Order: sequence, then structure tokens, then C-alpha cells
Amino acid sequence: MISRRSWLAGTAALGLTAVAGCGQEEPSARDAVPESPTGPPEGSLEWAIAGPWRSASDRARDADRHPMETLRFFGLQPTMTIVDFWPGSGWYTEILAPYLAEGEGQYIAAGFQTGPLTDPAQSQLMAAFEQRFTTDKRLYGEIVLSAFGPTSGPVAEAGTADMVLFMRYIHAWMAAGIAEKAFADAFAALKPGGILGVEQHRLGPEQDQDPAAASGYVQEAFVKQLAAEAGFAFVAASEINANPDDDTDHPFGVETLAPLRLTAPRGEPADPEFDRTEYDAIGESDRMTLKFRKPE
Repeated sequence: MISRRSWLAGTAALGLTAVAGCGQEEPSARDAVPESPTGPPEGSLEWAIAGPWRSASDRARDADRHPMETLRFFGLQPTMTIVDFWPGSGWYTEILAPYLAEGEGQYIAAGFQTGPLTDPAQSQLMAAFEQRFTTDKRLYGEIVLSAFGPTSGPVAEAGTADMVLFMRYIHAWMAAGIAEKAFADAFAALKPGGILGVEQHRLGPEQDQDPAAASGYVQEAFVKQLAAEAGFAFVAASEINANPDDDTDHPFGVETLAPLRLTAPRGEPADPEFDRTEYDAIGESDRMTLKFRKPE
């Protein structure tokens, strides 16, 4: 079984890989955005998703990640206060922050909890995130940096958030033994009636759930149970991010698939003889997309 430390290091390594692929932006990336009378209206979600400040590699993943459909399913509005748990390298940040900045909303990034004992990869990722997203206020607005981890405090002032997002990290929190804390911290941050949006690699109901979720896959029923225990009411599920080609049976867990595409166990050298054909044909993982509400 993969250790908790390995899984947490893996999440940071994935984020660092994405950061490396983003390239260097100009100090004011928005200044490079051309005027387009036929493009989406400035400030719209379509505008943010089409934004040329997004790297080509990130935009290429839209076909698998469905940001427009996912965020609309959750009910995103431009004036909301959003708390994004563990935004990684900022795949969703580069969409949400400009959108909320234009709509006078607020984006709160609850990143890795850092400290003397933090994995260096996590510290490096958080430093890269801060450098990228807090130095261009004209594009990204005034991003608030928060933290979530084993001993972290509130991710936001209690009862102030309109929406909390858990985007594909519940397995890592299970590995670290902090999944219950994540749901509790989200519940505390939300206003009554606020929304918790979840996207997570999905394990089939007929498969055994590893308490540490070492494969990266989690049963939908287990996620609903965690949410209910924290006080959330289930609202709806969507198959926006479903992938029926993913049977979840991969030699290196979900990270065998894109975007990480492992060819050897994490921490070992890549295997040039590993045949990726069937895994690349799958694309990204099969994922549940769930919407919960904090009761009024």
C-alpha cells in the first residue's frame, strides 16, 4: 500500500509538473488579451475559460475536465465568495480568479498547510502558486491565501463563503487521515444555504474501498457519507465528468492515466518499456460530480 506521505508528496509533484508547463506570464498578463468583438463578453465565465492567459496545456484539458459544465452545475455566480481547497498549481484558479475579480466576488485559495515539517514539494508548490497568482492583481484580483491541513485553523471566516470546492483531492485527504476535517472545515466556512461542489475519481460500488484510497479512487457512497456526517444535505449528482472507459484497474492507480501518466511506481525512474497505449486511450479518470448544500 502507498504510504500517506507518498500520496501527499504525489499531489504536490503533480502540481509542480503543471506549474512547469504553464510558462512564464508577463507581470500583467491581462494586458496581452486582445480585444475581440466576436468573442465572449468580458467578465463572463466563457471569457474566463477562453482566456489566453491560460497555458495551452491547461486549455487542452478542458475537453476532459469540462470546466464550464462543472461550474455551472455547481451554480457558480460572479459575486460569490469561493473557497478552493488545495488548488494545486491553479488549474481552476486561472479560471475562477479572473471571473470573480470581474464580478466583484472573492477567491480564497486554501492551499497546503506549510511549516517546518512540510514536504519540500508542497512548500515549493505553494511558493510558485503565490508568485503566479498574487502578483497580477489586474487579472486575478485580490486572492486570499488560506491553508488546509492536519492542524490548520479555519479556511475562511465562519459562515462567509457562498461555495466551497473539493476538486479531486478527497483521496489524498483520506490518505492523510484528514478527510473528515476537510468536510467539517468546509461546513464551518459556508453560509447557511452555501454549496459544496465535489469532483473526485470514482470507484465502482462493487469494489472494496481502501480507507487510505491508495489508488486515488473513492466510492460515491463514501463521499456522500462523509458529507452527511459533516451536516451537508445532498442536492444532485451529474455525469459531466464520467468516463465509462475507465475501469479504475491501473498498475499505478489513477496516476497511470493523464495528466501524470506514470510508467513506474512513484519515486522510481520512468520505465521506457511500459506500454501506455491502453491507458492513453482511456483519457482522464472517471469522476463523480456532486453538489451538496449547508442547510439553512
